[in-house]
Amino acid sequence: MIIIRSIVIKLSSLFALFSFGVLQESMEVDASAPIATTDQVFLCATLDWWPPDKCDYGTCSWGTDTILNIDLTNPLLEKTLTELAPLRIRLGGTLQDNVVYDVGNPVQPCLPIVLDSSAMLGFQGGCLTMERWTELNNLFSRTGTILAFGLNAMYNRKQVAPGVWGPWDSSNALAFIQYTVAQGFQQVQAWEFGNELTSYGVGTSISAQQYAEDAIELRRVINSLYPADVPRPLLVAPDGFFEPVWFSAFLNASGPGVVDAVTRHIYNLGPGVSNDLVSEILNPTILDNELWNFQSVKNILQTVAPWAAAWVGEAGGAFNSGHALVTDAFVFSFWYLDELGMAASFDTKVYCRQTFIGGNYGLLNTSTFEPNPDYYSALLWNRLMGSTVLATKVAGAPYLRAYTHCQKDTTTGGVTVLLINLSNTTVNVNVGITAGTLTSNNEQDVSASREGIFFSMARVHTPSTPTRLEYHMTAPAQNLQSQTVLLNGVELGLTPLGELPTLSPLATDNSTPISVAPFSIAFAVLPDAGVLACGTMAP
Repeated sequence: MIIIRSIVIKLSSLFALFSFGVLQESMEVDASAPIATTDQVFLCATLDWWPPDKCDYGTCSWGTDTILNIDLTNPLLEKTLTELAPLRIRLGGTLQDNVVYDVGNPVQPCLPIVLDSSAMLGFQGGCLTMERWTELNNLFSRTGTILAFGLNAMYNRKQVAPGVWGPWDSSNALAFIQYTVAQGFQQVQAWEFGNELTSYGVGTSISAQQYAEDAIELRRVINSLYPADVPRPLLVAPDGFFEPVWFSAFLNASGPGVVDAVTRHIYNLGPGVSNDLVSEILNPTILDNELWNFQSVKNILQTVAPWAAAWVGEAGGAFNSGHALVTDAFVFSFWYLDELGMAASFDTKVYCRQTFIGGNYGLLNTSTFEPNPDYYSALLWNRLMGSTVLATKVAGAPYLRAYTHCQKDTTTGGVTVLLINLSNTTVNVNVGITAGTLTSNNEQDVSASREGIFFSMARVHTPSTPTRLEYHMTAPAQNLQSQTVLLNGVELGLTPLGELPTLSPLATDNSTPISVAPFSIAFAVLPDAGVLACGTMAP
């Protein structure tokens, strides 16, 4: 388990949006029915392919923390993976469309990754040996980690005209998947196809029609290699930046029975070199810009591909490796947890954070492998937030973000509330759990309003027990860019024996409001809320 503290954070006048007194706010949770559900393994993080000489803005932040060179025997790597279980790791990234699998007789050479400024992606080569693949699978099997593996969608693909690509050669992927099946590697639960090759492609793009034809071929490969009487890994695509016309055309052309999950990437804060990242993270208008994309993906799946689920396949906030002491610091938990809450409320089944380790946006420190603040944010989410999402409304407080899920593994109808205070004023929050009915048509249309669902108030439920459990996360020494986090006033760090800390809650009187300190995050668990939608063993 783990621990966090609450400290009043005083920032410069740039963030002095509320500066006097204590705000009193009311929050309503509609317990009549769920608005969404996530996958049982909602949390996902990535490992990338970048070599040590991947540099951005004069800084080389990847070191030996990627798929081909990370030390798989590091005890902290194993401990942190195990502690976050169940966790999904996505193996992929920009260079996956260079990587050759050293099995069978590949028609392209299996060579190391080398810097080449003339190459389409800035690097040439990429080779995954079956010895390394076995080592990776052994680690993930020991830690209870499941995999989504990103396949090379450019393998032996020929350019048939300027900007126009011909069909994908599936032979290397077939040999690789065949080897995986033969070895009994069961951690791979999804095969992802390509990386950022949609209409907003990085390096190049492939037409929606051609990509659909290639996805159909990958489906044929998967179906031919996995027995029909066992659950087959999912086919996940296109793993690129969202553009409604391209995505719709791709799903129409591929049709039912091909793509199981539609995945996109999120870098909504701009380049990692930006000096405005902190102010953007704390700006609710900036955070809300992603609402339209979540709603649009949901609409497309409902109308074009109701058989497919929505995933976020890679989300690092700031592209080009993030920004040191921002995207690997406490302040980034505001962005990360808000993204998780927003994604879940739109029925997103899986959310993959860039990265587990590597670059300037890892959950782990790239040098020491010790957890960054966002690791503890992920751990609390995984332990407290179940997969059932309830509609939540906060009246008139744009700088207070709120999300509610059924409590993880509840047997008593418990709920967990996530509160994110982006202001420099304490906010006292009174939580009302209602059994009202939705006055909207059961569609969470937050394109017009982030609250989206409006309640017809019927009653306010008072939990039967006098206490709730609270976990308050704050920055030490009033420093939002710290790489340390406090839980209920206690600094989180490894024990003298190198073990992860215990995350212990505060037991608080239910008759009092939840007091959320300035620039802080709070999880509040109401274990006996008695919510029917969170009935016996709600996930």
